[in-house]
Amino acid sequence: MNISVENVRQVWQSRDGSEVVALDGFTHTFQSGRFSCILGPSGCGKSTMAQIVGGIETATSGNVTIDGAHAGKKGSASVMVWQSQNLFPWRSVLDNVAFGPEMAGMSRRERTERARELINSVGLKGFERHYPSQLSGGMRQRVALARALIMDRPILLMDEPFGALDAQTKIVMQEELLRIFEATRKTVIFVTHSIDEAILLGDEVVVMTARPGRIKEVLQVDLPRPRSIEMVSTPAFGALFDRAFHLIRDEVTKAMQEQNAVAGALS
Repeated sequence: MNISVENVRQVWQSRDGSEVVALDGFTHTFQSGRFSCILGPSGCGKSTMAQIVGGIETATSGNVTIDGAHAGKKGSASVMVWQSQNLFPWRSVLDNVAFGPEMAGMSRRERTERARELINSVGLKGFERHYPSQLSGGMRQRVALARALIMDRPILLMDEPFGALDAQTKIVMQEELLRIFEATRKTVIFVTHSIDEAILLGDEVVVMTARPGRIKEVLQVDLPRPRSIEMVSTPAFGALFDRAFHLIRDEVTKAMQEQNAVAGALS
């Protein structure tokens, strides 16, 4: 599904009554079946943009359409994976993964069978009856990914899903996601702070400015698929990293300066 974002602006009301512009004039088309990464400094509106596409937030102005229809009418077209897995601690791995189909009225037999297939596909076979408290952070994120995939939505939105994982687990999860993307070819919007992650995963990297968030440049990642972590040591990867780093370095500095100014005003 093609996602067309036209001149989206998002304004928040602060506690003192002033306006905070999170996004300003965001315009881009996320093409069907492609993996798009949104890269930018903290507070630039990356997550807000993904939530607007998913119908979780409503833009102050501008339009978001999915295959020509207003995104609000296509709410069932997408599913979100968050950094915090939001698993139900009282439900087992199997029951967490099967929760969406259960709420949709799918029969117990069908949803259990489908949940087991996806648990196997994310490498958690044998952990069906474990509870979230018995799993590592990486394993819990695998459960969250399986829970999203079981809904079989054409659009997968991912808001820094690996941001809280240790470096080794993050690499494993990145390779797992690459494998799943090759198998499903969903339209993916992936929010990240990591330049390496954006280039390894994405077909394109949408680089954003410091707040108010605008698109600074869209980098096309012409690396062959299927991909693996070994690509990060190639000259082509290095050249893309250098380009992305030079684009985002000044924006990170601006964001830090703004945060320091706000902290100074509050002290």
